[in-house]
Amino acid sequence: MAQNHSDIPYDDIGPEKIVYVYDPKTGLRAVTVIDSTKRGPGKGGIRMTATVDALEVFRLARAMTLKCAMADLPFGGAKSGIIFDPKSATKEKKLEIVESFGKALKQLAPSIYVAAPDINTAEEEMRAFVKGNGAFNSTTGKPVDMCEGKSCGIPHELGSTGYGVYISTLVAAPYANLAIKGSTVAVEGYGNVGAFAAKFLAEEGAKIVAVSDSKGVAYLESGFDSATLDDVKKTNGSVVEYPGAKKLAAHEIFELPVDILIPAAQKDVITSANQARVKTKLIVQGANIPIPHDVEEVLHKRGVLIVPDFVANAGGVISSYVEYIGGTASEVFPLVKEKIQKSTKACLDRAKQKGISPRKAANEIALQRLRG
Repeated sequence: MAQNHSDIPYDDIGPEKIVYVYDPKTGLRAVTVIDSTKRGPGKGGIRMTATVDALEVFRLARAMTLKCAMADLPFGGAKSGIIFDPKSATKEKKLEIVESFGKALKQLAPSIYVAAPDINTAEEEMRAFVKGNGAFNSTTGKPVDMCEGKSCGIPHELGSTGYGVYISTLVAAPYANLAIKGSTVAVEGYGNVGAFAAKFLAEEGAKIVAVSDSKGVAYLESGFDSATLDDVKKTNGSVVEYPGAKKLAAHEIFELPVDILIPAAQKDVITSANQARVKTKLIVQGANIPIPHDVEEVLHKRGVLIVPDFVANAGGVISSYVEYIGGTASEVFPLVKEKIQKSTKACLDRAKQKGISPRKAANEIALQRLRG
């Protein structure tokens, strides 16, 4: 049943539907927000955490609406949240809940909603979603062994989102009067997005001096070796075990005096509480909603250049689009490069021309496309 939520603002873009799901048999509790279908079915991943709520899902769904419009994809925006701590139960229980969720969304997916992996969901969860839903195209990010002659399963290991963040950083650096070669970089969240962004930037000559994961921050002023860092993460389970690196608290990564900061994990990591301690020149948002918009405006007025999330991290949904239309992995990076170069430049050019923040500029571009 679709219900209104008093905390969620409504406008001419959306949201079009808010659907709450409860299954007493499995204990499933979830919410799906279909923000907009003006350009096509709403595209957005399934986030699974103990704290996800309707407002968070709406914020993410709106970001997807803008992201798909900014990347000029024939998708609208949507998002789902399953309220469940995957660490508190078995893998089998987790998959049972996702399968139940897929079944519950039969009337939405894939007609007006196409799912994807997100936090704590990946290929096997998408298999379970399809099993419950019954429609092969109800989600992207499926395992390769489900293909049976169909095009699917473009792997997360390809690193398309991180690659897009890297491309966006290359475009943005000159606008912040930075050269990538020799620039110092901090990456919050050394996972599927952050690790690839760091790798590509290091290959371009940037110096990665700080990285973080759930165990803390590793800081090495002389810079990390990418291959060694990957090995340490794989072998020891955390970047903080890198030889010679200084371990810092999680919040300290946002306060380091680096040229480029890439938040690539959690939401709302730079807020009114720590914005005054941010020392970077350029922030490229690899994560979704890592900074509240009012805080972005404060930082912008201080001279910090910020590339918005829905511009910089669109590589994942561009990859999903390639899969959705039957493309192959070899087509992903060229399309990601083309679209993110174009959208980042358009965003920053408009911002500079009009004297507004990049987010306001990108919003204008995306909303023009949505409103025709």
